[in-house]
Amino acid sequence: MFFETYQSELIITGIVILVLFIIRLISHTVVRKIGKKSEINDARIKLINRYISVTFFIIALIIEAFVFGAELKDMTFIFSSVFAVIGIALFATWSILSNVTSGIIMFFSFPYKVGDKVQIHDKDFPIEAIIEDIRAFQLHLRLDNGDLVTYPNNLILQKAVTLVEKDAIEGFHDDGSDSV
Repeated sequence: MFFETYQSELIITGIVILVLFIIRLISHTVVRKIGKKSEINDARIKLINRYISVTFFIIALIIEAFVFGAELKDMTFIFSSVFAVIGIALFATWSILSNVTSGIIMFFSFPYKVGDKVQIHDKDFPIEAIIEDIRAFQLHLRLDNGDLVTYPNNLILQKAVTLVEKDAIEGFHDDGSDSV
């Protein structure tokens, strides 16, 4: 009885899922190609692909709500309520969102790679270090004395950075591992 009643909606659902799945595969392929061309490590490529998958899942949920009869005024009320709660919850954690957004921007346009020695021109805390890892929220920088410094992604995009030495880690490989 369910399948007879909602036959057209289920067919549209199948088409929507198929189309979004194909677009997701294409997006993942494009991100992988950009990542490999830019010599970005696999962990960062997987992170960006995860963001893309979540975005397509949310889009699918919205489309499915309309397919099964949700009206625009109902959806507007639900989304405004959800975004109000999320906005209040994230107000205290805006820097986390800023760092994640910066991490995504850095994936596509950050000119420095893991293994490069950089100098960050910060008047209060100047740093000259080797980029050890680029994560979703911060960079891991290894100072000459061996100390590890975590530097927020949003700050690295706001400061002047100079490349001191390309691939400063001896025996460095593009996959992020050191040769032994």
